[in-house]
Amino acid sequence: MRGAAGFVLAALLAATPAAACVAPPWSERAMAGSLARLADPGPGPVAAWFEDPTTRYAHAVLGDGIEAGTLAVLLSDDPSCPVARLPLPEAEVFEDLAPRLADLDGDGRAEIIVVQSHRDLGARLAVYGVTPEGGDLGLVAATPNIGRPNRWLAPVAAADLDGDGATEIAYVDRPHLARTLRVWRFEGGSLTEIAALSGLTNHRIGEAFITGGLRDCGSGPEIVLADADWSRVMAVRLGADGLSARPLAPFSPAAMDAALACRD
Repeated sequence: MRGAAGFVLAALLAATPAAACVAPPWSERAMAGSLARLADPGPGPVAAWFEDPTTRYAHAVLGDGIEAGTLAVLLSDDPSCPVARLPLPEAEVFEDLAPRLADLDGDGRAEIIVVQSHRDLGARLAVYGVTPEGGDLGLVAATPNIGRPNRWLAPVAAADLDGDGATEIAYVDRPHLARTLRVWRFEGGSLTEIAALSGLTNHRIGEAFITGGLRDCGSGPEIVLADADWSRVMAVRLGADGLSARPLAPFSPAAMDAALACRD
């Protein structure tokens, strides 16, 4: 499949697994590049990945035309490696690079954030969770589908972007068309859109990665992405008056890397 996503979480992911599985269940079934693991797992999910590659959704926005039919989650750090799986109906796919694990509600249990697309309605951002009692994997909240087939969104970050204690999820709505950054607040088990700003993007058609992410250079979180024509690296903040953007540098991959590392 594709490479790792550019989506940034609030210090949750690590390059090495913390799970104590004797035989990691993703080793033979995970789609390439789709494994996400928690650095410091709590009582809930510790890893997630995609399975069941399919070509039933003919969009190929991420380059290869292969999407995922199933979301799989490692439920705990137990050596028995308990796994929950969620296969999608024929009309839907996970049109995504990898799941994202983040504790959105502060209960110590990670939720799973994915891009889920419908053949007639296009993409939506969906949040899945695991019940603490039975280990059932189910939908917690989702944005509306964009409304047309072959319309996609590119996640950017999940963090408390404005310091109010709630977690926000940011993505670019139709990064090749609308080029609009949208921010949704996750609170009380629901997603509510709280801000939007046009003229921004983080993906070009066919690229197997998402550009940009989140940084904090000492004065609070900033979303880093490109302007609509890929001429400048932009930093965006969420404040009381909504989203505000400022240019950091002429766009190049090196300039983007420098901005994310606070070297601009």
